[in-house]
Amino acid sequence: MPFNPLAERGLPLDKQLRSWSELNVQPYDTREVHPYTRCRVILMNGIEAEAISFSHNFNRNTPDVELKQRLAMVRRIEQQQQKAVNWLIPAEKNENAIEVTIGYEQVAVDLTAWLARHEPDPYLKQCYEFGLLEDFDHLYRYANLMDLMGNGRRVEEITGDYTEITPGRPTIFEHRDPRDDLRRPMTKVAAHRQSVLNAMTLVSAEQQTMNYYMNFGNRPEDPLARALYLEIAEIEEQHVTHYESLLDPEMGWATNWLFHENHECWLYWSCLETEVDPRIRQVWELHLAMELEHLRIAARAVEEIEGRDPAELIAPFEAPMTFEENKAYVRQVLADQIELGSYDSEVMPVANLPSQHRYFDYQAAVNAGGSPTEEVIRRHREEFGSEYRFETEGPNPVPGLREDKDGEEIAYARIVRERVGSLEAGRSSMAAE
Repeated sequence: MPFNPLAERGLPLDKQLRSWSELNVQPYDTREVHPYTRCRVILMNGIEAEAISFSHNFNRNTPDVELKQRLAMVRRIEQQQQKAVNWLIPAEKNENAIEVTIGYEQVAVDLTAWLARHEPDPYLKQCYEFGLLEDFDHLYRYANLMDLMGNGRRVEEITGDYTEITPGRPTIFEHRDPRDDLRRPMTKVAAHRQSVLNAMTLVSAEQQTMNYYMNFGNRPEDPLARALYLEIAEIEEQHVTHYESLLDPEMGWATNWLFHENHECWLYWSCLETEVDPRIRQVWELHLAMELEHLRIAARAVEEIEGRDPAELIAPFEAPMTFEENKAYVRQVLADQIELGSYDSEVMPVANLPSQHRYFDYQAAVNAGGSPTEEVIRRHREEFGSEYRFETEGPNPVPGLREDKDGEEIAYARIVRERVGSLEAGRSSMAAE
């Protein structure tokens, strides 16, 4: 049945403050937790981090003291929510950083796949599928790193058999001129309500991954591990740009606050509807009750500041977001869209880019001297005689991405090699003259 958050009663704000002992929750057991429970924990930490960041920015952009106080009260509770959620992740000795990283990338793959499958706007759906293939490749690269690190666990012990480990669009080819990561924005008036929720979800999730890699990436001792995090962290920044540019840039601050609170309600409701762990389900239930009250407070701000009826801006939730297996869907997208690049706000086959397009200049600059994401696969082959893959549905659907490809390569590789080589040859000739 649809769930209308504006019609539900939440927990009064003065009942929401918790003690340190309440927030210092018992972590999940990394050996027993369901892979998608881990995914929900990682996702909701990112959702709370985005809500807090937005609230701070709203605070910096309003002179209204009474409004600042309301924002501060709600923001402090959301800080506590973030702590309770993030503290569900075990300590380093029980689930180390590379294992958490595998969880982050499983979130990226199966979350993006679900959102793309349930996106009503064809342009937005294409944008999500474009990013999906890149995060899918990141999971494969980190899986090979984890095995090289002698972690003692198989990647599929973390992901279960829900998500395959095999190449996506190779990360080396994901590096684009920043201007080609900008997309056309939707408008809050014309956009489907599900489209707004979908875009906000991906912005929050990718932003969290970007921040995690930016801050953790220099912690490993192995230079290759540091290099791998460095390269992929920059792609995550590209993805934040890619997804955030889809949001309506003309939305008022109060409406934006309403959308953030509504977004949190949707995802906590989704977690509550789908969680299999009874103890963690109680966390989702409590946080949903809190967010319903936060939504009411934001709705009042919209009425007072913008003179709008909140019911005209948000709609009842028709279905929960679900972490579920997307293997067949990902394989189909991989087979159909492996060769796509981008030019301004449009995605198109890399073969259709002009021969002197800025993409090839950018590739030549950042990949000069090699790519860590390629090196990690080379080293795994060198040390183990093969790559780390977990292909439950058969060989990779793209012949040029199979381990036994016998010299085949995807057109992307050939085109980039030829055009970058041509650019470098032209520069050498000019320098000689």
